[in-house]
Amino acid sequence: MADVQLAPTPAGDLAYVRRGEGPPLLLVMGVAGHHLMWSEPFVAALAEHFDVVAFDNRGIGQSFRAEPGFTLDDLAGDAAAVMDHVGWSAAHVLGISMGGAIAQVLALAHPERVQSLTLGCTWPDPEGAWAPGVMKLAEAAGAGDALVAAKLMFEANISPAGAAVEGAFEQFCADAAAVKVPGPVVMEQMRAATAHDVAARLGSLDVPTLVVHGTVDDVVSVEAGKRLASLVPGARLELLEGVGHLFFREQPERSAALVVRNAGL
Repeated sequence: MADVQLAPTPAGDLAYVRRGEGPPLLLVMGVAGHHLMWSEPFVAALAEHFDVVAFDNRGIGQSFRAEPGFTLDDLAGDAAAVMDHVGWSAAHVLGISMGGAIAQVLALAHPERVQSLTLGCTWPDPEGAWAPGVMKLAEAAGAGDALVAAKLMFEANISPAGAAVEGAFEQFCADAAAVKVPGPVVMEQMRAATAHDVAARLGSLDVPTLVVHGTVDDVVSVEAGKRLASLVPGARLELLEGVGHLFFREQPERSAALVVRNAGL
C-alpha cells in the first residue's frame, strides 16, 4: 500500500493513500474501517485501471479528531474535500457499508462530481437494514481487548467460507491493527450510520450505479441491498453467492472487475 498523505480540509486534515494511474476512483470506507481494510489484493487490482484514492474518515488513524455528533452529511463533505485536495472535479466512487451510505449522500448532494457509483453491502434507509452480526461490531467497539475485538469483527464481516481460508484471520488482524480506530469513534459512526435515510430521494440519481452484496452478509441484510438497487433508476444488482459483508476481501479480483465494468472501462 502507498504511503499515507494528509489532505488539509476546512474541518481538519484527512489521511489518505493514492495509487495507480487512470480515471479517478475514490474509495469510501465503512464503520471501524480504514485504508488498509480494503486489502492489498483488491487495491492492487483497482490500481491497474484507476488512479485510486482511499481516505480515512474523521477520527480514524491520522485523520483529524472527530467530535461527537457528526452526521453522514459531514462525512460526505469530507469525501468531497479530499477530492478537492487531489484536484478532482469528479470521480468514480466506491463506497461500502457506511461508506456506501456516505457515497449516496455525496451523489445526491453533488451529482456532477460522481461519474459512476458502486455501492457495496449498504442500505437506503433503516427499514430491514440490519443483520444479526451488526451487534458484534458494537461489542468489538467496547471490547477493551484487541484480540477479542478482532475476532468479533472477523466473525461479523467474513463469511464462514472466507473465514476458513488459510491465513485470512491473521491478515485481517494485521490490517485492522495497523491503524488506530478508537472505540468511541466507532460508536459515533454507528449512530450516524443508523440515521441514514435517503430512500425517498434516490429516484433523482442519474449516474451509472452498481449495487454489490454478499448473500450471507451478517451485518447488512441482503434484502436491504436488493431494495437499494430497486430505488436507484437503472441500477444493476450483483449478488455474490456465499460471500459475507466485506465481499472485496473475499473476492478481490471479481469485485474489482465489477467496479471497472460499472465505470465503463
